[in-house]
Amino acid sequence: MVSAGGIGFGTQGGEPVIAVWMLTWKELIRKRVTLMTLLMTVIFWIAYYFIAQSAGSAPAGTASTLANINDLLRGFENSAVLLWIGFFFGSFATGFLAIFSSVSAVSGEAEHGVLQSVLARPIPRTRWYLGRWLGFVTYGLLYTLMLFVSIIAIVHEATGLRPDWSAMCAGFAFFTTPVLLMVTLTMLVSCWLAPLGNGIAMVMLFGMGWLGTMLDRVIQSGMFDTEEAAQTSKTLETVSGLIRLLIPTDALQQRMLAELLSVKELAGTFDAASSLGYFSIVSPPSNAFIYYSVCYLLFFLAAGLFVIRRKDF
Repeated sequence: MVSAGGIGFGTQGGEPVIAVWMLTWKELIRKRVTLMTLLMTVIFWIAYYFIAQSAGSAPAGTASTLANINDLLRGFENSAVLLWIGFFFGSFATGFLAIFSSVSAVSGEAEHGVLQSVLARPIPRTRWYLGRWLGFVTYGLLYTLMLFVSIIAIVHEATGLRPDWSAMCAGFAFFTTPVLLMVTLTMLVSCWLAPLGNGIAMVMLFGMGWLGTMLDRVIQSGMFDTEEAAQTSKTLETVSGLIRLLIPTDALQQRMLAELLSVKELAGTFDAASSLGYFSIVSPPSNAFIYYSVCYLLFFLAAGLFVIRRKDF
């Protein structure tokens, strides 16, 4: 067993993976990106709390003044909008944390000579890579859990919204997708690009997922419902679909909101598309798309393990 940074690297079983995992956590705790993320999150919590209190204090949005079904629906709409705002910030915060925590996972360490010294030890490259991946993912998931619970708690305290546990578990699973997907993609691209180029490329790719959802909103608004604009609408649908296949993160966030608000179950009384306007939940992906996303994740993780074995540093 060879010691590195106070943690032993074993050559048997999963010890190298766990050791690299723990070292990755130590590295992330010391990084400024973690401090900046926490500071921005605290600022968000303060602002979001006052926004939620303001929305929840409206007569139509409080449980004590609900007089009829219309008031109930308006209160539900207020809660849905608040959740949309909270998770809109949350999806970007978790995605950016995943990107900037792992942006230099391979090339950055190779440039500083750290990677060569580590891989010279009796540690299989794939186990080193997997340990790094687990470190970045679990670190991001811990932050994701904290953010998810805080958003639900603030909305619940302000409006009385009570998602059921099954909806919350499903919602949290979809909320974690930016961390899993972006860490996987960022680490793979880090095998070729320097940290700066990798960060720019991943931020643009992540933003592209949001663009796909915005195209769906444009289509849904009815702007291209005329016969003359039918071809434009079809083109936008095609582009939006391709973007979703290229980067599924924001599409899965739409599914997360649909699960939390039980959109499918309330389809007869609540139209998430027309009732929420700009804050609408557009085209939540089907279960088939979820299976595609799982295969997408596994494919690029396997690609990263393959590349790290073949790459010369």
